[in-house]
Amino acid sequence: MADAALDAVRQELREFPAAARELSVPPAVPYLDKPPGPLCFYRDWVCPNRPCIIRNALQHWPALQKWSFPYLRATAGSAEVSVAVTPDGYADAVRGDRFVMPAERRLPLSCVLDVLEGRAQHPGILYVQKQCSNLLTELPQLLPDLEPHVPWASEALGKMPDAVNFWLGEAAAVTSLHKDHYENLYCVVSGEKHFLLHPPSDRPFIPYELYTPATYQLTEEGSFKMVDEEAMEKVPWIPLDPLAPDLAKYPSYSQAQALHCTVQTGEMLYLPALWFHHVQQSHGCMAVNFWYDMEYDLKYSYFQLLDSLTKASGLN
Repeated sequence: MADAALDAVRQELREFPAAARELSVPPAVPYLDKPPGPLCFYRDWVCPNRPCIIRNALQHWPALQKWSFPYLRATAGSAEVSVAVTPDGYADAVRGDRFVMPAERRLPLSCVLDVLEGRAQHPGILYVQKQCSNLLTELPQLLPDLEPHVPWASEALGKMPDAVNFWLGEAAAVTSLHKDHYENLYCVVSGEKHFLLHPPSDRPFIPYELYTPATYQLTEEGSFKMVDEEAMEKVPWIPLDPLAPDLAKYPSYSQAQALHCTVQTGEMLYLPALWFHHVQQSHGCMAVNFWYDMEYDLKYSYFQLLDSLTKASGLN
């Protein structure tokens, strides 16, 4: 009797993503030709938890015309920034049986630009990706070039952003598949970003496992070693690479349907809270994103229930 009930729960979970997709997930990420008004943004995108790419939302930012490597070097070259350094471009990702965090270096921005331009070498792959308002704290010289928030989004959400982050890195720098508890407005100032997205409803097909956390350490010789973070608890993370999934190990993922989109220079992606995303970029891409804390409402509770049922049923 218990086995039959468990099988029924698993079957419902397997069927749920397709039902949710049919009701509310677009087959491709829609484009808007101009920024929506606050009411429209909240009603059409935030409430239904649907992503969109917004054109002509950054045209009034001086950054769109100004930001280049020579400009960054002249304006903020001496500013020290936190840089994630990894041997393979994957920071905060599963490697073997560990969840590995990057080595973190404090480098003048000019040094990062030298490496990106091929004028200098540095071990590993560099990515400026510190996600605690690094634009405000590390690069205040660049603040006059953009707005401190997205006014129509701030009005719609009834709050100011929790963080404003600056991103700059090599093409080999990749963000592994994960989700955030933020409404994310991701603005590409130069270059392009490639996003692979899954709606929260795909959770039954997306595997999580618990991993011992570790951190890369960069040796004086320029090699990397993994050092376990023994004081930290195990980290739940997605072990799967959605670009080359091991379907023998994770067969359920074959039923998930990713959305792919490229965010070009001058475009803004609205990435709703709890959407799974994997990110790649063009070499030297410059971007800024605004994180607004999500509402921990019934929608969040329903996702937590889906997550708990997926784990409890042993579906993946």
